[in-house]
Amino acid sequence: MTATTVLTARALLLDMDGTLVNSDTVVERCWRRWADRHGLDGDEVMKVVHGRQGFASMAVLLPHRPMEQNHADNARMLAEETADMDGVVAVPGAAEFLASLDGLPHALVTSADVGLSSARMAAAGLELPDVRVTAESVGASKPDPEGFLKGAAELGVAPEDCVVFEDSGAGISAGRAAGMRVVGVGPRAGFHRPDVLVRDLTQIRVERVGDGSLRLHVS
Repeated sequence: MTATTVLTARALLLDMDGTLVNSDTVVERCWRRWADRHGLDGDEVMKVVHGRQGFASMAVLLPHRPMEQNHADNARMLAEETADMDGVVAVPGAAEFLASLDGLPHALVTSADVGLSSARMAAAGLELPDVRVTAESVGASKPDPEGFLKGAAELGVAPEDCVVFEDSGAGISAGRAAGMRVVGVGPRAGFHRPDVLVRDLTQIRVERVGDGSLRLHVS
């Protein structure tokens, strides 16, 4: 018999890449090409880039390069990623999970910009949440908690009443720094000790509660 964990919350804050959308093949293609151009080891680059905005990853990987170059390089990277949807698919259970949140407080909190997040969600056949915090909305990339705190504020919910869904170390750290509980999605999340870990979103069932809160049943 499978044990079930129950979390109570008033809002959910959802990462996109690796959480709702599997875009790993595109991320690998684009970032390994970038690594080659800069003479870096592709495997080491891939350990850094998940969850962060591109300029923040570049700052870690090329610490002595001026930030204006990172921002310019990131703009090119975003254009390259937005033009490449080959292999972008929904994480199992994502469509049903999002449908179950209809009418409940939730937001997308992603390091992608508006163009990339819209394109990837469409390519995966997923509806965009009404409330979205994208790269343009924040001054600091994950693992900074700014994005999750903005998402909570836009929903009018206290941080401690939010549950974050994330796949990356940077995202899980950001959720924790925001004072939120974190559900880790997928194998990458398991290395960063989220509060709860699921293989994919088929393991989540959402129950609406009469007082306006919701219960997450994690099996």
